[in-house]
Amino acid sequence: MGRARLAELHGVATSYQPAPGRTVQVPEDTVVAVLAALGVDASTPRSVREALDRHDSRLRDRLLPPCVVVRPGRAPRLSLPEGTALRVRAEDGAPHTRGRAAAGAHGTDGALTARTREGGALRGGALAGGALTGGALTDGVLTEGATADGLLMEGVTADGPLTALAALPPGAHTLFAEAPDGRRATAPLIVAPDRMPLSPVRSHGFLVQLYSLLSARSWGMGDLGDLADLAAWSGRALGAGFVQINPLHAAVPGTPAAPTDPSPYRPSSRRFPDPVHLRIEDVPEYAHLRGRARARADQLLEAAAALRTSVLREGALIDRDAVWALKREALELVRTVPLGPGRRAAYCDFLAERGQALEDHALWCALAETHGPEWRAWPGGLADPRSADTARARAEHLDRTDFHCWLAWLTDTQLAAAQRAARDAGMDIGLVHDLAVGVHPSGADAWALQDVFAAGMSIGAPPDAFNSRGQDWGLPPWRPDALAATGYAPYRGLLRGLLRHAGALRIDHVMGLFRLWWVPEGREPTEGCYVRYDAEAMLAVLALEAHRAGAVVIGEDLGTVEPGVREELERRGVLGTSVMWFERNYSGAGPARPLSPEEWRADCLATVTTHDLPSTAARLTGDHVELRHRLGLLTRPLAEERAAEAVEVAEWLALLGRLGMLPEGPGDEEAAVKAVHRFLLRTPARMVGVWLPDAVGDRRPQNLPGTWDQYPNWRLPIADAEGRPMSLEELVASPRLRALMAEVARLAPRDPGALAP
Repeated sequence: MGRARLAELHGVATSYQPAPGRTVQVPEDTVVAVLAALGVDASTPRSVREALDRHDSRLRDRLLPPCVVVRPGRAPRLSLPEGTALRVRAEDGAPHTRGRAAAGAHGTDGALTARTREGGALRGGALAGGALTGGALTDGVLTEGATADGLLMEGVTADGPLTALAALPPGAHTLFAEAPDGRRATAPLIVAPDRMPLSPVRSHGFLVQLYSLLSARSWGMGDLGDLADLAAWSGRALGAGFVQINPLHAAVPGTPAAPTDPSPYRPSSRRFPDPVHLRIEDVPEYAHLRGRARARADQLLEAAAALRTSVLREGALIDRDAVWALKREALELVRTVPLGPGRRAAYCDFLAERGQALEDHALWCALAETHGPEWRAWPGGLADPRSADTARARAEHLDRTDFHCWLAWLTDTQLAAAQRAARDAGMDIGLVHDLAVGVHPSGADAWALQDVFAAGMSIGAPPDAFNSRGQDWGLPPWRPDALAATGYAPYRGLLRGLLRHAGALRIDHVMGLFRLWWVPEGREPTEGCYVRYDAEAMLAVLALEAHRAGAVVIGEDLGTVEPGVREELERRGVLGTSVMWFERNYSGAGPARPLSPEEWRADCLATVTTHDLPSTAARLTGDHVELRHRLGLLTRPLAEERAAEAVEVAEWLALLGRLGMLPEGPGDEEAAVKAVHRFLLRTPARMVGVWLPDAVGDRRPQNLPGTWDQYPNWRLPIADAEGRPMSLEELVASPRLRALMAEVARLAPRDPGALAP
């Protein structure tokens, strides 16, 4: 009983419900292991009692919680002794702060001071735009007429709402408290808008895996120049409002013995993009190469052309390592060209803005070049980013560290150019970036942020109706307690970096903001448990950074979702993800029927398929069943699988027929692809996404879950209905694509939630 209470206090679930009415108990040793990863010893009855005593003692003694979250009109409830003095220091250097505290104010750098007293009104100065301005707080409402000498909060009981905090501007501030008995405390104070921004118009656009989008200028895989071209063309020619891409996070570099993992969802770092996406010729200094450097660069261009041809014309797979080998050598040459004064100043600004996070990332890259990417096997104290050995390594690797900082800057500038191209083309959103759910345990983030990752743990999914063995994704989870203690700084920095050049952000497995399935190292996924995160804080930080960037947020909420999570995400302005084949009414007594368009939710990105699912052509023809059969992935006889899939498709086509969306007849696969997109546009969805391979009839999935080397996941270029790879130039000229997108543009009303006629 004591261990269960201890687990509950730390957000560790001791049971879960894989299905309504069925409860599974978590093994005791799993609970002990997970608590240990959170710094809590629960191995014996005595250690449990001691841990409970320490927890209760900390609660009694503390003035402030680890992190305080404030939303407009919803001030936090803090249990403070009467007479406790409070002071807020505004976030330094935040875009919303201007100026300093007015003369005579208590504190500096935009500080706001308050004191809890008994009885009376709340009067004093309120922080606005970084300066203390006159105003009174009466019954928690700002009014005119107070002096600017700090905020004297009267009428606040020890347990009453501190409404004055809700008057602060959005930001990651710092709250200071001093009790009459001399106790002091400091806590991060997150002041966030209530909801995420939403686009004022309904948008349609493409979903694409960037690596698969090769053009006549690509070096063997799609790059940021290709992305800018696709955005500019689709915005101008098709009226598209966005392009959603796969995560561009930095990958763990490959070695001769272990090639780079092509999955964009197992990155080295989520804080910085991978320079493999650079368009080399678009780096300004490239044009100034001379002599032998120019000659070698020309040779590399020829090699890149051969690599591109092998993928587009000879059936080769995309080889990320081969692409990077060519680009890295070219970039080493380009780096010999000095930056001009303006470019040098811009680079210095980037270094200052990204700070320690960039330095750590670049140092990890430099050390990985010497010692390999597995940082836990590095010599001496290099496995510790703050050790004396690592400090010496920083001095010894200055040049290589600067090289990787420079690569991050170049990639950032090309991302900015791609978003600029999208907005210049009239897109209301532009680029939609994707945030992977975690990072590789051997990568840069896991090394630099060890204090906030749970050692010996991996995230995954519990057993369910689709996978009785559960899943282990091999990605270390964030410790919720450590995140809170930092004021969610790693999370804030991650979001801010991703949103620098984005109009929207897709969050993979958005349910992870509420809880994640932790699997102890060496155990089966069935032996994991859920660990809860402070969803209020996670959503507040997300809202804060989304508002700073003016970006829409899309949550991937497919699969098993805890009751109430979708509703809370909707309340906070996070769009859901609705995939047509999964949108059925499961509440009736009989088989789940396809949802008619008016039954769909409005606050979502609606699509027919995704990168993890069969293409629409493959589903309509049954090709995906045959593929899974060939690879031995079916869990029931082939005939049974074929029949079940045929029934599902027939149900949807019957609905489309009743709605008059199949005038060409259900036997025409291209007509059926048009019809399902007509259906999406009849729903009230705010965003409608077209999977780019669907537009040309590609039958192959980009990723086939449950496979590793049996299928070329994440390595296929976009192809036509016959499986012939297509370049960006061929895609743009495709009559099939143009016909589909003309239909989409015709039926896409600009008002959110409006239905097509």
